[in-house]
Amino acid sequence: MTVVIGVHRSNPSLYHLSRLGYAEEELAALGKTVTWHPYTDGVRTGALLAEGTIDFGGTGSTPPITAQAAGHDIVYTAVSAPRPDHGALLVPEDSPVRTVADLKGGTVHLAVGSWQTHLVAKALDDAGLSYTTDITPVRGNSGSEEKLRSGAIAAWVAQGAELVAARRAGGLRTLIRTGEVISDRSVFFTRRDLAEQRPEVVEALTRALRRADAWAAAHPREAAETAAADQGGTVDDWETALRALPWEIEEVTEAFIAEQQLAADVFHRTGFIERAVTVADALPRKA
Repeated sequence: MTVVIGVHRSNPSLYHLSRLGYAEEELAALGKTVTWHPYTDGVRTGALLAEGTIDFGGTGSTPPITAQAAGHDIVYTAVSAPRPDHGALLVPEDSPVRTVADLKGGTVHLAVGSWQTHLVAKALDDAGLSYTTDITPVRGNSGSEEKLRSGAIAAWVAQGAELVAARRAGGLRTLIRTGEVISDRSVFFTRRDLAEQRPEVVEALTRALRRADAWAAAHPREAAETAAADQGGTVDDWETALRALPWEIEEVTEAFIAEQQLAADVFHRTGFIERAVTVADALPRKA
């Protein structure tokens, strides 16, 4: 059996795991091999699992919810520890926007469909506003920071090394620190057939993720050099960003499922997803 693992730049644990060989070692002990499927948009992870292109993937908090909403039968396998300083919602230093409520009517750049949608939708909901009707969410790009600084947009969600670089340049203010609104965990999931028929494979992959996280925690400079060479940015900014991550893989808890359910309810209420989702359906069935 060959296990196909999806990998994209936005999931740091899988990104570094794909370069370390730990997944190959863990699955070789089970008589199985590994191939990696690189892709650019983590939002597609649920669809890639459903169509059989990949067997295992990892994203932020939103893609598994949208996968369930699309009818994909996924199963959560593990999560990272909370990442309170992984990202932030930024506004210009001199912006009149002082609270989330002040974003009403404004344009916000973010990675639509990623954990950033969870952050913005939950913050707006807490303020009595709607993600789909009270702001204009636009997919961010390489020009988002410049648009923010020029006043062309009201706010921008930045993460990782780009957030470090933006803060270092000055002139911007943090409107929302991620940890004030959501836990922002990395989330790992698979298809139900693999989770329930091959639990030893899931366990091996979880061990490999823990080994990769332990390596990244112990070698932040080397991890930063790899990321900078591949993704751009400076090694120093990447090292600062990577040192802010917890590098710890945890079990899926009732508290995590409850937080995901709150997000799913907000997404459905605002029309971001078309049907209601019961997040607990994405747990393994008891024998």
